[in-house]
Parts: sequence; structure tokens; C-alpha cells
Amino acid sequence: MSASPSSGAPGGGDLDPTPDLDPTPNVYGRELSADEIAAGKHRELVGGLWDEVGPRQLEFLVARGLRPGMRMLDLGCGCLRGGLHLVRFLDRGNYYGIDVNASLLAAGRRELEEAGLGDRLPSGNLLRTEGLEGGRFGVDFDVVLAHSLFTHLPAAWLRRYLSEAVGHVPAGGRVFVTYFEWPEGWPAERPLEHQPGGILTHSDRDPYHYRVADLWACREGLPWELEVIGEWGHPRDQRMARYTRVGAG
Repeated sequence: MSASPSSGAPGGGDLDPTPDLDPTPNVYGRELSADEIAAGKHRELVGGLWDEVGPRQLEFLVARGLRPGMRMLDLGCGCLRGGLHLVRFLDRGNYYGIDVNASLLAAGRRELEEAGLGDRLPSGNLLRTEGLEGGRFGVDFDVVLAHSLFTHLPAAWLRRYLSEAVGHVPAGGRVFVTYFEWPEGWPAERPLEHQPGGILTHSDRDPYHYRVADLWACREGLPWELEVIGEWGHPRDQRMARYTRVGAG
């Protein structure tokens, strides 16, 4: 099944809304040992820049309206590089995270305990799952963040998540997604280098870049408005998009 941007949106694209894809086509699925976690290897596995990228996530979301009383879902939360700061900011129990890697979630718990924040996150608020099943928590979310997640997955996974998120993001709720931008006219067969950071991205393998048209195509027929924010100060040139839930429910 194909999808294309809504009327007035730039470009076009073809996306399978229900792809049969491996959700962990990269090294982030590798389980770390207890010794590796104790040595801090989890910080490297999620891309490093621990003291830069984590605080930047909170800073950006607060500037975009995140408040302590809101309930938030962190997709691909890993070892809580950003979650550590979000748990501290949000009211107790308002942060939720999911990830495919159980060892990273364990490392995140360790990070929270070492920061004196262990009692701010109930045990059931972190979930290991093969997919992006935020609905398994059984609550609605005001804000969802997917930081450095869809940069490692084809755009069809973003389409799949937006379809599922209708069930746990009510009207007015927002989904923030980082992506590497694939500029108009760049050949599909050529990798693209991003500065700063020097990351090489691809149209058909991890790490992926997306056309702006792909972002529009992912919401085709679904109750989401799209704002392409673009640059937001990421040290490796990841851009930002915001999907806002419209309609009832």
C-alpha cells in the first residue's frame, strides 16, 4: 500500500504502512553484561555525548511546552540519557520509557539510583518491548519523544508508530521525532554526510535519512498535523519534526 503527502504538503513518497521489518537492525540490540554497565559502556552504546544530548532534550521540550504535570513517553529510551533529566523535571511517575534492549533499561535504572532519583520512577514505567507499543502502559500521553530512534529505522516504522499512537495520544498530544534530513535532489544510492558530527546516512540502511516528503507521507490518512521544525541544536545534525494529534479522543 502506498501513501503520499496530504494536499498542500511538499513532495511525495511511497510507504508500506504495515511493514514486516526487523525492529533491531543495528548494534543497539546487543545486550550488555553487568560488568560493561558498571564500566559505563551503556553510555557509549547509545552514542555518547551524555552530558550534551541528555540536557538538550529537556531544554528543547520545556521550550516547547513540557510541564511537570504532563505525562510523557520516551520511545527508545535506552539507558535514560535524556530520561535522567526528564525524570528529575516531571512529577513523580509521569515519565514512561520503552526500549528493545533490557540491559540498557537496567543501566538506566542504575543511572537513576546513582543520581538519587530512583524513587521518582515506579518500576512499571520502563518496558522492554520488541515494538513501539506505548499503548501497553494503559495510559494517555501528553508528549512523546522519539530521539535517535527513527534515525535507525526506515520511515515505514514511523508510519506504523503514528498509526498505533492514535490509541494512546489524545487530541492535542504531541509526538516529537528526530531524523536525518535527505535533501531534495540527493541521489538515493549515495550516502550523505552530516555536519557537525560527520555521520554518514543512507536511504536504505542504518543510519537512515528521510525526505521531508517522507515525514508528510507517514501521516497520510491519520489524525496528525505536522510541523517540520528542522534545526534544533543537535550536535550531530539530527533535525526535529512535531506531529500533533487532531480530532476527538
